[in-house]
Amino acid sequence: MEARALWLLLLVLALGSSGWAQEYIGLSASQCVVPPKDRVDCGYPQITERDCNNRGCCFDSRTPGVPWCFKPLQETECTF
Repeated sequence: MEARALWLLLLVLALGSSGWAQEYIGLSASQCVVPPKDRVDCGYPQITERDCNNRGCCFDSRTPGVPWCFKPLQETECTF
C-alpha cells in the first residue's frame, strides 16, 4: 500500500511540474488523478469545466469515451 501511495505522489509531482495538472477549486490535485477507466460520472452531457468544478467534481477532457466530469478521490484522514 505504501508503494502505491508513493507512485501516486510521484505521478502528481510529475504532472504538476510538467504543466499538465489542472487547478481544481476546493480539491487537491491528487484527488483528481483518477484513471479514465475508474472515473465515476459527476456531470451531464456538454457540461462545462466551470459547472463541473462548481459541483465539486474534477474535469479532464483529454480522453474521449470516458466521463470528463467525474467524482474526485476521497481523501482519508488517519487518526490514532
